[in-house]
Amino acid sequence: MRIAFIIAIMLLAGCATAPRHTRDACAVFEQRDGLFDNWERAARKTEREFGVPVSVLMATIYTESGFRAKARPARTKLFGFIPWKRLSTAYGYSQALDGTWSRYKKETGRWGARRTKFADAVHFVGWYHFNSHLKNGIALNDAYNLYLAYYSGDAGYRQGKWRSNGRIKQAAQRSANLARTYAQQLRSCD
Repeated sequence: MRIAFIIAIMLLAGCATAPRHTRDACAVFEQRDGLFDNWERAARKTEREFGVPVSVLMATIYTESGFRAKARPARTKLFGFIPWKRLSTAYGYSQALDGTWSRYKKETGRWGARRTKFADAVHFVGWYHFNSHLKNGIALNDAYNLYLAYYSGDAGYRQGKWRSNGRIKQAAQRSANLARTYAQQLRSCD
């Protein structure tokens, strides 16, 4: 009984923190290759379902949350020092907004999906990118424009709201660069 408890605690402890070496896709997958929480298996399954490369999925999640399960936007400050409301309802690995997450669950039938579970978050990102592909004609391997649409929303992307926002364009470029790096690394894993 005691050994089973210790093993369970060790398994859960590995899930509580972001993986180390997050700029190396092979290392991330090595660190999260559990029987029940296997990130590579979840990402590859999403790639097969939606056609979005694993490297693009992983780069989007890294750019959004740094692979932190409970990531949230910073709080605003009241009077410059009192923690106040958050800038948005973004939460979890994917930083999905409450309304978009609800739409995802409704459209996919994945009612038990959680933003803090990697397999659900990566599926959400694949679903969102696939919809951006359908609505905006963005190629499924175009990490730069997929990120712009992910961050701005499909309507915001179509309207070009991101064009005057250098910060979003820099984040999209970082995501695209990381997707290229991850793609190279994934070709040589194992």
